[in-house]
Amino acid sequence: MLGQEFVSAAAIAASVLFILSLGGLSNQEKAKRAVWYGIVGMAVAVFFTVLGPGIGGYWLMIPMMIIGAVVGVYVAKQVEMTQMPQLVAALHSFVGLAAVLVGFNADLERRRVMATQLAGGATEEFSAFAALVATKTPAELTFLQVEVVLGVFIGAVTFTGSIIAFGKLSGKIDGKPRQFPGGHWLNAGAAALSLLLAVLYLNGAGFWTLLLLAVLALFIGWHLIMGIGGADMPVVVSMLNSYSGWAAAAIGFTLSNDLLIVTGALVGSSGAILSYIMCKAMNRKFVNVILGGFGGTSGPATEIEGEQVSIDAGGVAGALNDADSVIIVPGYGMAVAQAQNAVSELVRKLRSAGKDVRFAIHPVAGRMPGHMNVLLAEAKVPYDIVLEMDEINDDFAQTDVAIVIGSNDIVNPAAEEDPNSPIAGMPVLKVWDAKQTFVCKRGQGTGYSGIENPLFFKENTRMFYGDARSSIDSLLPLIE
Repeated sequence: MLGQEFVSAAAIAASVLFILSLGGLSNQEKAKRAVWYGIVGMAVAVFFTVLGPGIGGYWLMIPMMIIGAVVGVYVAKQVEMTQMPQLVAALHSFVGLAAVLVGFNADLERRRVMATQLAGGATEEFSAFAALVATKTPAELTFLQVEVVLGVFIGAVTFTGSIIAFGKLSGKIDGKPRQFPGGHWLNAGAAALSLLLAVLYLNGAGFWTLLLLAVLALFIGWHLIMGIGGADMPVVVSMLNSYSGWAAAAIGFTLSNDLLIVTGALVGSSGAILSYIMCKAMNRKFVNVILGGFGGTSGPATEIEGEQVSIDAGGVAGALNDADSVIIVPGYGMAVAQAQNAVSELVRKLRSAGKDVRFAIHPVAGRMPGHMNVLLAEAKVPYDIVLEMDEINDDFAQTDVAIVIGSNDIVNPAAEEDPNSPIAGMPVLKVWDAKQTFVCKRGQGTGYSGIENPLFFKENTRMFYGDARSSIDSLLPLIE
């Protein structure tokens, strides 16, 4: 067993490493080092927590840790980069479930301590947590109950919300928004009833109040995310990341664990800030995203005229060979086809021919923040040619060729041209301003969010149909 002073020092060290990790992830060149900061910080946190004062039950804890580690390694090796968004959502659900279970256990321990004290029984056999509860004043016990309520409520919302997000991202659940009749009023009613149950619980009502509160929170999480359209899923993932952080912080307060409090606050605040940044990039209000989603309609959309004109690999290659400047816009379709390495090779050949080639990254490209950046970094694309939307959007008008690979909503001109479009007002990449635009996609579908794209019908747009990887591979031998 280690003394409390060692555990406290380890908590400070781990917190510093986590802060360095978050700070480093904002820069692609420092990202690998930042990941290692996080790995070392977590290893320190786990080691010193397990060996801390008052910790027991190693006969159960060690096997569970080994099983968890084995499962984690297996999942990490099996999951492709295309499946990373749904994996993140699934992992958020575990944090939420842990918060609920810790909250239940904390309340049961509190009740056991109070019953033992009223009966005048001995406290020598209390667990470390129960012994801590036994030393609390009535005011401190009330704060403990508040922490339990918050942890259970946030955790339950995170749990079911993350499961639904996982289902939508993996295609197991329809990406369109679906709610019961009454929609938002049901959520509001469930939230009001949860507040009433919380008040009853804080005023001495039985454990049943906490159970019912958890059930209502589970419903809110499920119904809330079911009512959000597919195009908003990147914001939802970021939001659930924030929720999981606050749930972890609530667990930390309940267990009097400073490291959990700090880590949870870091994750919660960073997730909230990221959600705000993404909403701003989409010209959306956070509350509007949570209460609606892109999947609905606000009136009759403008009718699209014309037809989609296809082009073959020879035509695209000819335009690229004649072009001086090229901008590539990657999307989730590139991830699904695992075409990033083929795209990287295409960029290498074009740059070797003296052409100016850059990437334009929309803040919500893919289905997770930073999804495209990670894929391109994995394919060894130089960092300095990967630009954010605000940095490059005005350059399309001076660009010879724009290539869209598997994107739909983030290059949809309806956001600017159709006030009745579900994505009206959303900042998009203006690929149609380029002299020629080629869209690489599998077919004539509307994409994940189900919104029709007028870009595909414009006069300077040609559709390069086929699997993104195969299509790009077919271009490589034709590039001079």
